[in-house]
Amino acid sequence: MARGTAPRRWTSADVPDQRGRTVVITGANSGIGFEAARVFAQRGATVVLACRNPERAADAERRITAAAPTAKVTTRQLDLASLASVRRAAESLRADHPRIDLLINNAGGIRLRHDITEDGSELTLATNHLGPFAFTGLLLDRLLTTPGSRIVTVSSIGHRQGSINFADLHFQRRYHAFAAYFQAKLANLMFTYELQRRLAKAGAPTIAVAAHPGNASTEFGREFPAPVRLLMSPRLGLLNSWLVQSPRMGALPTLRAATDPDARGGHYYGPPGWAQFTGHPTRVESSARSHDAGAQRRLWRESEQLTEVTYPV
Repeated sequence: MARGTAPRRWTSADVPDQRGRTVVITGANSGIGFEAARVFAQRGATVVLACRNPERAADAERRITAAAPTAKVTTRQLDLASLASVRRAAESLRADHPRIDLLINNAGGIRLRHDITEDGSELTLATNHLGPFAFTGLLLDRLLTTPGSRIVTVSSIGHRQGSINFADLHFQRRYHAFAAYFQAKLANLMFTYELQRRLAKAGAPTIAVAAHPGNASTEFGREFPAPVRLLMSPRLGLLNSWLVQSPRMGALPTLRAATDPDARGGHYYGPPGWAQFTGHPTRVESSARSHDAGAQRRLWRESEQLTEVTYPV
C-alpha cells in the first residue's frame, strides 16, 4: 500500500457467492442478525433463521424473500434460555441439514432484573452463553464434516468490563444487569478461543471466530429508559454518528468473520473507530482477561455441567 493511502473498507460487497452453503443464524429476526441473514440470502445461501418468536421469524423471512424472491430461507423456533428448546431446534436442524457451513451465534440480550431460567441459570448468562454453548455442541458434528465451515460468535465491546464470577455465576447474591451482561459477552470470547484450541488439536476443518458490532442501533436496549433509547437512536443523525451505527454497518464484522478468506481460527473482528464504536470491520484485539487459558478451560467445564452437553472435540 502506498504511503498516505487509506486501507480499503470492507463492505457487504466483499461477501463471496454463497450458493450451496447452509447458514444458521440465531436471533435473525431483527438487528444485525437480520441484516446478516439478508446478505447471505441474497448471495444464494440456504439460510435458517433460528429465533425465539416464530411470528417475528416468519415476518423476517417474508421481508428477505420479498427483496430476493429466489432466496432460500426457513425458520426454526429457538429459545436459547431453554435447554429443552435448544435440543428440539438442534434435532430439527440435524434432521433437515446433513451439513452446516456456518453457525452464527448472534442472539443475545440484557435483562434489567434478575431472572432464573427453567434450567436454574441466570437468564442473561443462559441467553448469551449457555444456550449458544449447548446449541453449538449439539450441531458440531454437522460442521465437522463440512470443509471450510465456521462458527462465528458475536461478543461485545462490553466484554472489556467483564469478569467471570465463578463463585456466583448466576448472581444469586446481588444482581447487576451490566455486570451480568459483560460477564456473558466475555464468556463468548473465552468460548471461542477454547473451542478453536480444541478444533485445531483435533485437526478439524472447522474454525471458531468472533465478532462484535460496535455500538449499533438495534433492539438490544429495548428495556432501557426512553432517554437512553433516544440517545442510541440513528434519528439523532450527525449528533451521534461517531457513537452509533446502523444495523447494516453493525452486521459487517459478523459477515467478515464468516466469509473473509483470510480469517483464521481465533480471529476477532469489529469496528476500528473511537472505542471500537463505529466503522468498517477490521481485526481487533480482545481483553487480556479473555485470553486466560485456565479460565477458559474452567468456564468450559462449568458450561458442560450446566448444559449437560459435551463436545466431540
